[in-house]
Amino acid sequence: MTTKLDYRWHLREVMATRGMFSTTDLRPLLAERGINLSASQVYRLVVVRPERLSLPTLMALLDILQCRMEDLIEPVAARASGRKTAAAGGDRTAAGPAAGVGEFRPKRARITPAGE
Repeated sequence: MTTKLDYRWHLREVMATRGMFSTTDLRPLLAERGINLSASQVYRLVVVRPERLSLPTLMALLDILQCRMEDLIEPVAARASGRKTAAAGGDRTAAGPAAGVGEFRPKRARITPAGE
């Protein structure tokens, strides 16, 4: 029986550990290395796990973040096919706005009436 492989994309977490919390921080650094992506392409690269990635873009990311490929791409065994909970909103571990980034979690806003 052949084991299928999958991967986890850790670009957002690696950026956070380097103090880069906005996708707009990454775009000019990529351009300096000859990788010209639109703002939406950079956003998708950070937020969504890429299915395809050019080697020049990968090398630029490794250079910018001073990391190794293993830091960005983690090979894992593929999940068994079954119901997808993310479509129903049940999977909070996926990279998303509420999920946080590594150790960094959003802080709940506290709104108080004026004068308190």
